[in-house]
Formats: sequence, C-alpha cells, structure tokens
Amino acid sequence: MGWRSALGDFRNRLVSQPGFRRWAKAFPATRGSARASARSLFDLFAGFVYSQTVLACVEADLFACLKDGPRPVEAIAAHAGLPLDGAVLLARAAASLKLLEPRSAGRFALGPLGAALIGEPGLVAMIRHHRLLYHDLIDPMAVLRGQRSGQLADFWGYGRDDGASGRPDAYSELMAATLPMVAEEVFAAVDLRKYRKLLDVGGGEGAFLKEAARAAPRLSLALFDLPPVAARARQRLGEAGLAERAEVHGGSFLTDTLPQGADLISLVRIIHDHSDEDAMRLLRACRESIAPGGTLLVAEPMADAPGAAPMGDAYFGFYLAAMGSGRPRNAARLARMLGEAGFARIRTHKSQIPLIASVMTARAAKA
Repeated sequence: MGWRSALGDFRNRLVSQPGFRRWAKAFPATRGSARASARSLFDLFAGFVYSQTVLACVEADLFACLKDGPRPVEAIAAHAGLPLDGAVLLARAAASLKLLEPRSAGRFALGPLGAALIGEPGLVAMIRHHRLLYHDLIDPMAVLRGQRSGQLADFWGYGRDDGASGRPDAYSELMAATLPMVAEEVFAAVDLRKYRKLLDVGGGEGAFLKEAARAAPRLSLALFDLPPVAARARQRLGEAGLAERAEVHGGSFLTDTLPQGADLISLVRIIHDHSDEDAMRLLRACRESIAPGGTLLVAEPMADAPGAAPMGDAYFGFYLAAMGSGRPRNAARLARMLGEAGFARIRTHKSQIPLIASVMTARAAKA
C-alpha cells in the first residue's frame, strides 16, 4: 500500500466519525473545508433539481427574454406564461445557479451562465434532450442491472441497427445543433486543409461534413453510414449545395468494406457507442480502407479527461448504460485499441473544452 492510499484511508476514518466532523465545523482552520465538503455533498443529491431549473429556464424561453437587458419579474411571468409566484420562484432559483442575476427594483438580468447559453444552441438542444435520460434513470439500479426503460435506446435507434427505427427528425435536429461544438474542438486540433479526401464514418446526415466543407474548401468529402441514414444524408448534403463535392455510401462497417482511398478518416462520437468487439472491428475496417500513411481522427468525450473526470465515467457511463450500447474509454485504452488495429504515431491533442470532446489522431502503420 502506497503512502497516498494510507493517507486516504486515514482521512476516511477521521471524516466518517461524527465527533471529528463536529470538531472540524467549529475549528477555525478546518471550518472552511468542512463547509465546502458539505456544499459538495449537498450538490450531489440536489443536482437533479438544479438540472430541472435549467430545463425550466429553457422551456420558459427565459434567456431569450432577457438577452436585451434586465426585465421586471412581471414581464418574465408574461413571457413564460407563468403565474407571478412561479416566475419569482424560477428567477430566484436561476439566480442562485448564476443563470440569472437579480437587479434593482425587482428586475432580473442574465447571469454569466445564462449569457453563455445564448450563443450555444447545441447546449440548449442537449438540455431538452435530457428529458429522455432523466426518464431512463428514474431507477438507476435497474439501469445497472441491464433493465432499461428504453427512451434513449429508441431515440438512438435511428443511428444504429438498421437505421429505420428511432426518431429521425429529432435525431437530425440534435446532431445539427451539437456537431458544431465538436467540430470546433476538432478544427482547433487538426488542420483539415492538409488532407486530400475526408471519409466520415458513421457520419449521420452529414452535419460534421458540412462543418468540414467550410473549414477546408478544397477537401473532397465522403460519408459512410447505414443505408437509410445515408439516403437522408444525400438529401441533406444536396440541400447544403454539396451534392457534387460529397460522396455518400450506404452500408454497415460490421459487414461491409469501407470506401477506399481517403487519406483522412473521421470517427466523430462513434467509438464510445459500441462494444469493444465492434469498436475493434470498426478500427480495423478503417485501417484496411485508409490510404497509405493516412490519418485516422477520433473525436468523442473520453473518460479521465483532464478537468472533466465526472463527465466520462459518471455522466457518459450512465448515459451509455441507459442507452444500452457502448462505454466511455480513456485515451490510454483507445491508444491500445488503435495500436492493435494497425495504427501508429498515436497522439492525444490538447482539448479546449474536454467536456465536449477529446481529439486523437493516428497514422496508418506500415504493413
């Protein structure tokens, strides 16, 4: 047992004693730490109420209501269709979470977090989407036992299996809203202009390809996804004026060969949706199809991300368990999988916001 483990065990023995906790709250040198620990513990079990406060703000269109400046709570009530007491409760709750700020004469303005949501439609879309997750996690022990209520699985069924199930309109809307945030992380790490042709595997309806087209105007584009999804991608890319520039291929990486010759293949929020066995099958399929010396790009939320550890194992651990597919993996695990699949020169890029995505690249190793 190392000294860190021994010290941690000693700390736990102390903190678990009610007498020590009473002493720590009263002693000036430890009082601040005791208060912070109590607040952190409270926040853990009050988190659902906080998340519902954010959802209520979104549903009430509160941030748009206040984007031009402070307004009295009566105006907030009228805008949201709430009784005055309900509007006061929501405004005060939002202010406690820094979504709003109280101002003079009973007015409220945007707080720092509320102002940030104004410019992030992807986050707002995710807040609304989380109704499904909250429903599926109403009994977390059932999720851990593999007994799922199925709303997330139904939603994402559009992007998995035969691509014909699920809710394609909602899926498309969510992807279109959230992909630009991920694309920003990718483009900050990798210059797409260095490449000749990009193949986006599991590219959905082409949201990432549309962002890539703007970032690298001379880049040839291709997309591979399940046939029903690919059909919708062909339509969406055509509507975006990319019909001549983007090839669209339908198939399954579990059974079909990927299109050949791209010197850059992207897997954007794909690997963590799959089991280890299927993820390895996908990585090997990418290795077989990529041009000699080509680059594989992986972008997704990862476990153990610096400064964002709860996002990986806690949030995505439960999210993917409720969805019934995949698992969060850390960069070290992904690097081992990439090596086993025939990739080398594996690099984890520094992410601007690891909560959104981490980015890895790897080069096709010589045979």
